[in-house]
Amino acid sequence: MSKVPSTIRDAIKDRLWELCDDLGWMALPDTERAQYYERWTKDSSIGGQLAHMMDPREVRVYIKDTLVKPYIRERLLTTVDEVWRLLGLSGSDIAVHTYIKPHGRRLQDGRIVSWGRSREWKSVLMAVFERGHDSSTYSPFGAVLVENGNTELERTRAMVRDAALRLGIEKLAWVEPQ
Repeated sequence: MSKVPSTIRDAIKDRLWELCDDLGWMALPDTERAQYYERWTKDSSIGGQLAHMMDPREVRVYIKDTLVKPYIRERLLTTVDEVWRLLGLSGSDIAVHTYIKPHGRRLQDGRIVSWGRSREWKSVLMAVFERGHDSSTYSPFGAVLVENGNTELERTRAMVRDAALRLGIEKLAWVEPQ
């Protein structure tokens, strides 16, 4: 894939992130996201500009993986205060280790917390469980799911709560879409 000059990449990324904010990207289902990727690929000021610097068949993947995927990671990081609030943690609960994929923290007292989009609830819960068993001094404490339409039904949430309980996760909460 050809190298996109940083000034062009950053300008397109900033525009896409602004659009993602306006669209409520974190809560959009995959089918709607796919439509936007297609639209942006065909947009002369986004995909058209990128197609001059790379194989046009690679533009959609570049938009998705290089420009928008970091948006999701970044926005999940901005939910840390909300995660702490929902799990009943306070400023005195100090994180000593940071995890990614999915996001998480190990607190000074060994409690493990993790968070991610509700579509990834299995990996979020398993991450808390697995990380909590890395040492005898760690414990799987809490998980927070940012709702994006995958666990909004009560019967689905009941199943997720049951899974968390069986994995020994003490607290589970959802961030509802705004």
